[in-house]
Amino acid sequence: MAPVRAKIIISSIIALCLLLAGTGWLIFRDTPESQASYAPNQAKPPKVTSPIVQQETVQQPTAEILSHRVADYHIDTTLDPDNRVIKGTQTMTWTHPGKKTVNELYFHLYPNAFSSMDSTFIKESGGKLRNDTMPSDGFGSMTITDMKTSEGLSLMHRIQYVQPDDGNVKDKTLAKVRLPKPVKGGESITLTIEFEVKLPKIFARMGTADDFVMAGQWFPKISVYEPAGVRGRKTEGWNLHQYHGNSEFYADFGTYSVRIHVPSNYIVAGTGIMQSAQVRNKEKIYQFYADDVHDFAWSASPHFIVAEEPFASDEVPGVRIKLYLDPAHKDLKERYFLAAKAALKYFSKWYGSYPYSTLSIVVPPESGNGAGGMEYPTLVTAFGAKDDSPGYDLERTVIHEIGHQYFYGMVASNEFEEAWLDEGFTSYAEDKLMEQEYGVIPNLPVQASLISSPMSLTQEAWKYGTQDQYALNVYYRGKLLLKGMEQQVGSPTMSKIMSTYAKKYRFKHPTTADFQKVVEQVTHKSWQTFFDQYVYGSQMADFAVDSISVHKKGGGEAPVYESTVKISKKGGDFPEVPVLFTFTDGHTLNKVWNGTGDSAEFKLDYSAPLAWAMVDPNYSIVIENKHINNYLKADMDKKVLIRWNLSITKLIETLLGSLSW
Repeated sequence: MAPVRAKIIISSIIALCLLLAGTGWLIFRDTPESQASYAPNQAKPPKVTSPIVQQETVQQPTAEILSHRVADYHIDTTLDPDNRVIKGTQTMTWTHPGKKTVNELYFHLYPNAFSSMDSTFIKESGGKLRNDTMPSDGFGSMTITDMKTSEGLSLMHRIQYVQPDDGNVKDKTLAKVRLPKPVKGGESITLTIEFEVKLPKIFARMGTADDFVMAGQWFPKISVYEPAGVRGRKTEGWNLHQYHGNSEFYADFGTYSVRIHVPSNYIVAGTGIMQSAQVRNKEKIYQFYADDVHDFAWSASPHFIVAEEPFASDEVPGVRIKLYLDPAHKDLKERYFLAAKAALKYFSKWYGSYPYSTLSIVVPPESGNGAGGMEYPTLVTAFGAKDDSPGYDLERTVIHEIGHQYFYGMVASNEFEEAWLDEGFTSYAEDKLMEQEYGVIPNLPVQASLISSPMSLTQEAWKYGTQDQYALNVYYRGKLLLKGMEQQVGSPTMSKIMSTYAKKYRFKHPTTADFQKVVEQVTHKSWQTFFDQYVYGSQMADFAVDSISVHKKGGGEAPVYESTVKISKKGGDFPEVPVLFTFTDGHTLNKVWNGTGDSAEFKLDYSAPLAWAMVDPNYSIVIENKHINNYLKADMDKKVLIRWNLSITKLIETLLGSLSW
């Protein structure tokens, strides 16, 4: 899911202004997104006002099997928009992927995150996520009204809510079902579940806004049972987590056959292919089918304007791109299509072919923006429609969410436990494509400077604490580390690393350790120190100019000055650290420190005294987050310097601390 970038822009501007005031020297290679030079106008697609064709293509599935299909869902559901209710009957067949006998199943009941202020999600998030606030009258929930085996035996008395992460007994987002008969490895079990969802008002990816509906994480979804060897497990077992304020999702691949009943004036977008859409009496019945996916989401509105275009490239045999536009963006369909086609073309070229025959893009109304910027298999949501001339966030959001079709969709890592493998990788791919296709260059030094509390990228999502720390680490720090790796190995090798990883773990559940193995296989060297410091650990690079001393050697008409500069490493390693020396007569000298050891000393003899020195003058080390100590003037009083630097640092911390994501 794409984070709110307005906060990054505001924070970046603040940090940039303060840093400029503190050093008088900092010059970045680009300006914040609000400046014209950030995105050249000539790269912007023209506004197109061609007619919108209302159409709904009917398709049929192929026979190719791409994944290990653990779960098979048949769901029949009915939407009651007036009462914000979804009622459904679900027949689920689960095939045990392990070897040990199991005596219980576990289900995620995600809508219960919005049932009260006592749920773990609401308590951790404070009822806020991105720009959304939980409405006081907008609570929702899920109720299991019946559950039985294929033999008709009721399991209702066998359901127990569990809270393995925090012990919050009022949290009902994870349920255990004790089985009447154990299931052995390789065997299958079929359950029929009747459920009712009271949709919340749009908040945190799902709910209703007037007559717009976003049904994400809306059905009882079985948890992931991991065989030994999957994600490094030594012994097999369930992977169990509640729904947390920062976490997203993790599920096994399977098939979905979903029938959706809506009022006859509603249009539905759904995961997979639409096999039929029939009107009977006062309702319309949609039939969707999807295979080799690990989730199913749908959206409905009577106001959608539908447009479709086919797309094919060397890596994409054929896809129907479907737009479900809010009327406020009806004239922007070409921009959505261009962004989607670029994403499909190049992500398929870089990370492996897009294997599905459809890709749907839902544009919520402005009031439904809480459902915007989210990824589901073969279906993504853009940000909520507002004005008729949005900036590049339109393209950026579409590209980011389509990127998740690869990192999350096919490369299905665990978003509960290693969210950077989805968000960091997708953000890296997003930046690459935005620069290539739209000339939009991210301000990486400023983004790095915002990471004031780096944390391990392999910890559970909710342990980052605040939403801003989660976003800064998982999205931005994760992306910056990939960029830092690219700086060390070069773009061609990094492309090979990313491609190898994406293709090797397609339709699997990889870990950070799996990615590290790919990096080492491609580069033929150990990356253990880098991963220990930056990925498993919580370091960023931090190089400082500690002191400058100047001594006059000899006299006469041509004196020589010996300038001694001490620099140190206060963070993680980096192999090549550029240093710029500037003398009082304007002469400059560039040197490179190999980064070994904790410090280095440079002695320079020249006919003029040294005026100042700066580590990494072009801000090329993207994983350095503390630029304020990179620069030092030779004649600066050390006490004044320390006092000034501390004042600037505290001011930045105060201002950034007053902002919430």
